[in-house]
Amino acid sequence: MATSSVSKGCFVFKPNFKKRKISVPIEEYFNEGKNESEDSKLRFETYQLIWQQMKSETEQMQEELNKNLFDSLIKFLQKSHSGFQKNSRDWGCQIKLREIPTAALILGVNVTDHEFTFRSLTEAVQNNVTPYVVSLQARDCPDMKHFLQKVFSQLMDCRVDVESKEEEKDIQKRTHCSMDSLSSWYMNVTQKTDPGKPRKKRTSSQWQSPPVVLILKDMESFTTKVLQDFIIISSQHLHEFPLILIFGIATSPVIIHRLLPHAVSSMLCIEIFQSLSCKEHLTTVIDKLLLTTQFPFKLSEKVLQILTSIFLYYDFSIQNFIKGLQLSLLEHFYSQPLSVLCCNLPEAKRRIHFLSDNQCENIRRLPSFRRYVEKQATEKQVALLTNERFLKEETQSLLESLHVYHTNYFLALRCLHQFTSSLPKYPLGRQIRELYCTCLEKNIWDSEEYASALQLLRMLAKDELMTILQKCCSVLKSSSEKQLGSTAKRIEELLAQLQSLDAEVKEEEDASGSQSKGLQKTDLYHLQKSLLEMKELRRTGKKQTKFEILREKVVNFIDSLVREYLLLPETQPLHEVVYFTAAHTLHEHLNAAPRMALHTALNNPYYYLKNEALKSEEGCIPNVAPDICIAYKLHLECSRLINLVDWSEAFATVVTAAEKTDANSITSEERNDIIHARFIRAVSELELLGFIKPTKQKTDHVARLTWGGC
Repeated sequence: MATSSVSKGCFVFKPNFKKRKISVPIEEYFNEGKNESEDSKLRFETYQLIWQQMKSETEQMQEELNKNLFDSLIKFLQKSHSGFQKNSRDWGCQIKLREIPTAALILGVNVTDHEFTFRSLTEAVQNNVTPYVVSLQARDCPDMKHFLQKVFSQLMDCRVDVESKEEEKDIQKRTHCSMDSLSSWYMNVTQKTDPGKPRKKRTSSQWQSPPVVLILKDMESFTTKVLQDFIIISSQHLHEFPLILIFGIATSPVIIHRLLPHAVSSMLCIEIFQSLSCKEHLTTVIDKLLLTTQFPFKLSEKVLQILTSIFLYYDFSIQNFIKGLQLSLLEHFYSQPLSVLCCNLPEAKRRIHFLSDNQCENIRRLPSFRRYVEKQATEKQVALLTNERFLKEETQSLLESLHVYHTNYFLALRCLHQFTSSLPKYPLGRQIRELYCTCLEKNIWDSEEYASALQLLRMLAKDELMTILQKCCSVLKSSSEKQLGSTAKRIEELLAQLQSLDAEVKEEEDASGSQSKGLQKTDLYHLQKSLLEMKELRRTGKKQTKFEILREKVVNFIDSLVREYLLLPETQPLHEVVYFTAAHTLHEHLNAAPRMALHTALNNPYYYLKNEALKSEEGCIPNVAPDICIAYKLHLECSRLINLVDWSEAFATVVTAAEKTDANSITSEERNDIIHARFIRAVSELELLGFIKPTKQKTDHVARLTWGGC
């Protein structure tokens, strides 16, 4: 846009907001770069449906896990405020009223999950205790002034009436924020409240003066002086401004005494609340989302190992684990054309009838299906490879067999976990997710840990064995699927046989006791000799008791159960439909290497821009490349100190290469000024990215900071 003026000046042109960028539907991205795009929309819809089900299941599970913690917190808040409501004249109550009720909420180092916990806690407190809930973060409260302003502004937003809220905002603009103004505001609000006026369904409506709950989300990050001043001032106004504090702590309760001296911490009546361990939370998430037939989508061993490794060694974040699971689900439906069949079994059978010829060819190309075809008779092989109708019928039966496999697999896995979770040193892991990863990796019966676990099982006492069998019965009965054949009935029979052994075991113990009394008193040499002979006799030809025989039957039974049902997923035909195996792709997205990605973008811009003009041979610098790419490739050829004059001349040489001069074009001086300005901008961008820095050794030089091409 041009303008004419007598004098030079700067003119501002407001952008036209009517021109908005047209957003591309997400499902269209499924078509890009894929030959098989006929079912892309259906795949995307299936992905959305499964993810919404997983998301709702996760939210419900997190609410159940936090329920006990929130219930105990709400009881503490209600109990703490009851003394203020009663206005008791008892000396002990008066002393306690001078202390601020404080809940120290230990949440763990998974800071990224804290926001969801505090959001749910705020909603629970507002529904059950008080509408006046304030949540603060340390970054918003650098001093006492901003601290009180944040408290005041959030309390204004807690009001239900719109008219009174607008009036109070006008008052806030005219009033200096202090504890006196907060106290007077609280007294005015509680006096205006009419108990007979209908309000939202909240337990706090039974209180004419509900408390004010202040949540400090990251207590460790708050300035010590701000915390001390606020606690001291609040304790003096506690009789007119009922305040309850909730400290969000990521490390340990000791941090309270490190931040606050005894004179200040003595003004707090602290009670500690511990949230659920993040490892137990992870086990529950895997149990609800992956170890079930409710969701058809499954993860391979390497993918699950990547997600759990990031969780255990990086952040302990459940939210990040769920996002990684969502990314795996999205990548599976994007990259696998046959993921259209990754849905519940009746819907998958219905969709098989509408598969196209290309999709049938995709089924035939699957490695697992090819192995299955090779094992069939010759006539059936020909039918599977040539007859589309027969192929669809066989695909239906294979998907049904895959569903039965998963049902039996998870039941057998839970039974095995009941046997191995209480063994010494936990040879197969303490959590079921560890056992699941081992079973996905290899045939578990070929591992040394499994052999060690069987040896330990052969030494279990009778009461321990009966307890484990009872847990296995409850696992099988709790399942809605009637699978595993007669396993439940067989376990009940073994349990009944163990219960009938009491009298027989007592008789055997009496017999062994009388046999031990038959040893005669003799000298030390003959005693040692006789003991060695008895030991050798027991080792070679000792007759097993009935309990030992029955215990051996139980161990052999669980071993046969494992060998029959805990087969590797790769052995099942069509497992590629539901299993996501692209661990390398997931690793690139989640464990990104920003330095290598930046080096690739600057050294080879074609890798990301996909512009044919940017293609070049190794070591060549195209003049059409972005300026920062040209400057970066030139700086790779320099030593520790780079001469800006030489660098600028080399940059101008590359930029002006193969350019044809035009008589109507701009003059050489103007062109040199433009090239010089482009070079300065490229150097500034490289300095911003951290590749170079100014140096005082030489005024016209810069220092190089990176080596090795990255």
